[in-house]
Amino acid sequence: MRLQARYRWLPTPFRSLFLFLIWLLLNNSVSPGHLVLATFFAIFIPLLSFSLRDPQPLILKPGLALKQLLIVLYDIVVANLQVALLIIGPAKKLRPAFVKVPIDLTHDMPITILASCVSLTPGTVSAEVYPIPESLSEGEEPTQRYLLIHVLDLKDEEALIKLIKQRYEAPLKEIFQC
Repeated sequence: MRLQARYRWLPTPFRSLFLFLIWLLLNNSVSPGHLVLATFFAIFIPLLSFSLRDPQPLILKPGLALKQLLIVLYDIVVANLQVALLIIGPAKKLRPAFVKVPIDLTHDMPITILASCVSLTPGTVSAEVYPIPESLSEGEEPTQRYLLIHVLDLKDEEALIKLIKQRYEAPLKEIFQC
C-alpha cells in the first residue's frame, strides 16, 4: 500500500497524536527525554504498522457521526428501561429469538460499528456476521451478508429488521459512504 505524499510521515495522524499523549500520560512526565520518546513512538509505530492494516473507509460526515452517536446513547437509555420492565414482569411473556438481518455494508469497520450498536442496546446481542469472507472459495463473492442477532423479546421480526436498517445501517452507509 503506497502512501500519499502528505501522509508519508504521519499515515495515521490521530493515532500518532494518541500515542504521543498516552506515552506522556503513562510516564506522568513532560521532560525533554519523554517528549523525544513520545515523538519517536508517535512517528515510527504507525509507519511500521501501516502496511499491516486493512484499508477502511474514512468518516466523511463527522457531524452525522456525532448525531448517530447521540441516537445510540439515547437508544441505550431507553432500552435499559424497557429491559428492566421486561425482567420485572413474568418470564413467560418473554419471546427470545434469533433474527437474521440482511446488511448492505461492505467494509469491516462499519459492520463492526453496526454490530456494536446492536450489542450495546440492552435486549439485543449481535451473534455473528456471515458469510465470513474467509470462508468463501477463492474468487467467490458473497451474494448477501447477514448480521445474526439474539433478541430478548421479539414482537415483530420485520419491524425489528426495518428499525435496525433505518436507524443504524443507513446512517452508517452515509457516514462512510459505502
